[in-house]
Amino acid sequence: MTFKELLEYKLIDLEKFDLTVYHLLMLLGVIIVTRLILWIIKKIIYRFQFKHEQDPGRKAAFYQIIKYFVIVIAITIGLETIGVKITILLAGSAALLVGVGLGLQDFFRDTFSGIVLLIEGTIKVGDVLEVDDIVCQVNHIGIRASEVTTRDDVIMIIPNYKFINENVVNWTHANDNTRFHLKVGVAYGSDTDTVRRILEECADRHSEVSKHPKPRVRFEDFGNSALIFNLLFYSRSIFRIENVKSDLRFMIDKEFRKSKVVIPFPQRDLHIKTDFRHHESEKVDDVE
Repeated sequence: MTFKELLEYKLIDLEKFDLTVYHLLMLLGVIIVTRLILWIIKKIIYRFQFKHEQDPGRKAAFYQIIKYFVIVIAITIGLETIGVKITILLAGSAALLVGVGLGLQDFFRDTFSGIVLLIEGTIKVGDVLEVDDIVCQVNHIGIRASEVTTRDDVIMIIPNYKFINENVVNWTHANDNTRFHLKVGVAYGSDTDTVRRILEECADRHSEVSKHPKPRVRFEDFGNSALIFNLLFYSRSIFRIENVKSDLRFMIDKEFRKSKVVIPFPQRDLHIKTDFRHHESEKVDDVE
C-alpha cells in the first residue's frame, strides 16, 4: 500500500459522507495548530505591557474572549476539513435547533451574560464581591458560570446572569483600599479621650490597617446603657477583613482592661407588683 493509498483509506464509508485517514490527520493538525495559537496568544497577552499591568483579571478576561473566538473558528474549519458543510448542517437542523434553543434558554442567558462580563470587565478575576449576602473572591470567569471562593474557603459556581441582573457589590472595582468600621460601647462615666486614644492606637498597631487615610474615631451616640464609639479604618485585606476586626477586638479588650475602661452589658430593671387586696383577704381568713 502506497502512502497515497494510506491517506485515502476510508475509515467510515457512508452514502453521503466518508472519513479517510487524510481527514483524520487534518483534523488532528487543526487541533494541534489551535492549541499552539492559543498558547502563543496567552504568552503575548500576559507579557504585553498593559496600561494597568497590575490588573491580572483584565488580562484573563481578554484572553477568554480570544480563546472562545479561536475555538469557534477551529471547530468550523475542522468540520469543513472532514467534509461536513456547516451551512447544510445548520439548514437541515433548523427545527431541531429551535426546540433545543427553547429548552436551553437559561444556558444562552448565562452564556450571553458571560460574554458581557468578559467584554465590559466590570467583574474580574481576583475581585471581592458580595452576592446574595455572601462575600466571595472571583477565581475564574467562564463563558456560562464563574467560580468563586467564600470566606469559609468554600468553592461556589455562580451562573453569570446573577452578576448582570442582580445587585452585586464589587468591593475592589474602583479602589482596593476600602473603609470599614468597628463599633464599641463603654460604660457611662468612662474617660472619652482615653477611649479614643486606645481605639486609634490599636488600629495604628495592626499591620493590615492602612496608614493612609489614618484611622479615626467617632463618638456616635449616647446609648441606653453605653457610650457608643465607632472606629473607622481603611484596609486592603478586604476578603479577610473579619479576621482583622477580630484582631482589633482582642487588642481593644486588652487595652480597656489595662486602663480600667468597662464595656457594659445590657441591664434591665424588674418591677414586681403585689396584689395587696389578695393578701388582706388571706389574713382575715387566717383570723377566723
